[in-house]
Amino acid sequence: MHAPCTARLWKPLTGTDVQCRLCAHSCVIPTGQNGQCGVRHNEGGTLQTLVYALPAAQNVDPIEKKPLYHFLPGTRTFSFGTMGCNLSCSFCQNASLSQPPRLGQPVRGNHAEPADLVAAALQIGARSISYTYSEPTIFFELVEDTARLARAKGLRNILVTNGFMSPDCLSALGSAETGLIQAANVDLKGFTEGFYKDHCGARLAPVLANLKRMRELGWWLEVTTLLIPGLNDSPQELAALAQFLAKELGPDTPWHLSRFHPDYKMLDRPATPQAALLAAREAGRAAGLRHVYIGNTQGLGFGDTLCPSCAAVVLSRTGFQVNAGEWAEGVCPSCGTAIAGVWR
Repeated sequence: MHAPCTARLWKPLTGTDVQCRLCAHSCVIPTGQNGQCGVRHNEGGTLQTLVYALPAAQNVDPIEKKPLYHFLPGTRTFSFGTMGCNLSCSFCQNASLSQPPRLGQPVRGNHAEPADLVAAALQIGARSISYTYSEPTIFFELVEDTARLARAKGLRNILVTNGFMSPDCLSALGSAETGLIQAANVDLKGFTEGFYKDHCGARLAPVLANLKRMRELGWWLEVTTLLIPGLNDSPQELAALAQFLAKELGPDTPWHLSRFHPDYKMLDRPATPQAALLAAREAGRAAGLRHVYIGNTQGLGFGDTLCPSCAAVVLSRTGFQVNAGEWAEGVCPSCGTAIAGVWR
């Protein structure tokens, strides 16, 4: 175990209480207690992070696995995450990593300093580092220090996030050009406050505001929605969500529709039928989105990038594998239309 270190983005309150300013919960934490994430601890009036330099998962992934389809496609990204999360999703697909600290269980991981993580990324020839697996907001200090070193070494930095961070957190991460983060995939879990309250222990409004702010910061942005039968997949909700993406984030924003499978506390619902995924894709296209993908299942063309002008296949994928020789830096091989993204 790595010793706790002083956290960032918090303020002292009366007595020894503190307020965490890292995410939209804005937890007020008495001394001796943890925030909702389970990994930020008030020790006598000083907020500490319990997960600094303590990644619990590390892997080398194709960047398509994040999923990011329009950001350096075909490259590898060095991915890591710590334990803990600021949400309590009943359907969590990675609960063994994200939820134990929230339940008072020990925080585990393997000690690795930011310099170690950057060195590992460079050694395997990654083009980027992805802060992922759990929720990178809750290991902000490790993200900030690692990302700063990574940028200095020519690596790009990616957040795979639920988007429930605070405005202070986004400001600290900064713009794509001069700050620390260049791209994000945000998990927009549904499009009603009721869904977020009942199934995630959170609120929708901060996520929507943060999505718009990320766009203003110039981050390359892709959005993922896990379709859960009977909970967040009504035609009305999907149409409203798709319209938000198209109007507020732009029609070139890729939308990834992910197939649900029963997990964690939500074992009573079936996996998402393919027909529902196809209907959601049509809702996205009807709203004006130019790039809608289906993931977590196999299907012809589900991961292909199509030209919005002539519908030719610009980039085809088999699973997370990009099929080479079919694209040239985001330009349609058939009509020459430029495809939105970061290609080099």
